[in-house]
Amino acid sequence: MQIEILYQDDDMLMVNKPAGILVIPDRFNSDLPSLNRLLESKLGQRIWVVHRLDRDTSGVMCFAKNEEAHRHLSQLFEAHDVGKFYAGIVMGRVIPEEGRIEAPIAEHPTQKGKMTTARKGKASVTDYKVVEQWALHSLVQFQIHTGRTHQIRVHMQSIGHPIVCDELYGDGKPFLLSSIKKKFKLSEKEETERPLMSRLGLHAYRLMLHKADGTLVDVEAPLPKDMAACVNQLNKWSKS
Repeated sequence: MQIEILYQDDDMLMVNKPAGILVIPDRFNSDLPSLNRLLESKLGQRIWVVHRLDRDTSGVMCFAKNEEAHRHLSQLFEAHDVGKFYAGIVMGRVIPEEGRIEAPIAEHPTQKGKMTTARKGKASVTDYKVVEQWALHSLVQFQIHTGRTHQIRVHMQSIGHPIVCDELYGDGKPFLLSSIKKKFKLSEKEETERPLMSRLGLHAYRLMLHKADGTLVDVEAPLPKDMAACVNQLNKWSKS
């Protein structure tokens, strides 16, 4: 698997994480390739994990290349002193088109691995802004000011607009052209429709932080092909 390096210096690197890969091995998938192992193999040195993205979320991730940088970067993330920006395709038309969600998040009381909004949860803040809207979907930009597990996914579900293809907080259905194109027909070569996207429609497109010497590092990653294909088709067929 090719991992795109977006920025690199002696202390850190930022990469464009592909969807579907774990950041570090977990106890259930210890034999699967993980981003940290792939990068260590590629660079021929140890790297330190600073933060996480969900397995099916793509986008910008930061890693440290030495212990001193790891301490500094970890402190930035713990203090929420990092600019974290995402783009997501959500279900429905979001109204109002811009706002802030301040709903505490806690572990779900009965479903392991799932989070939920709860009065006694940890403070969680997400700003959102609609970029484009169609009949049944919206493309939304997010800035998260806290780093709770599944934060954007939980917050968007809480206002009735889950991320598309989200198996945990939405219906988990793949994004199909037939769902937005009237009079859709399979080609003669196809027996079943191939989804435009079948993974979580969420992408970390920008990450901003200051190094220990005060240098600003501001890195962006464009929408991946699957999300861009969905947006293109939504624009193409929304007026038909």
